[in-house]
Amino acid sequence: MKSLKFILIIFPILIYSQKDSLAISINNGKSLYNDFCIICHMHDGKGQKGIFPPLAKSDYLFKNIQESIKAIKFGGIDGEIIVNGVKYDSKMEKMGLYDDEIADIMNYILNSWENNYDKRITEEYVKSLKTLK
Repeated sequence: MKSLKFILIIFPILIYSQKDSLAISINNGKSLYNDFCIICHMHDGKGQKGIFPPLAKSDYLFKNIQESIKAIKFGGIDGEIIVNGVKYDSKMEKMGLYDDEIADIMNYILNSWENNYDKRITEEYVKSLKTLK
């Protein structure tokens, strides 16, 4: 009977795929995005031209994923950046999010508004990033 309980507990873990975990992360990230990011980057990820950069179809985002994660984790990119040919020079404040929440938000952003990223940002990866620069 003990082995049956063990199988019933372990079996769902074995069939839980990486694809499923990305879908769950994206769903969690959407809720967090709506709580923390939507005010500046808007519901459609297009931001506000010249003020808050777009996340939807953002050339900067996909060229600078690590820096984008650090911006959320440590409180923004300090200094001028060019996103889709438009200059932005504002600083995002630190949101006080946990590493798993940052990973979820990034997975949502990287897979929304016609963005498509084939890898999953993990909590462990976010945790490994130590400084903004």
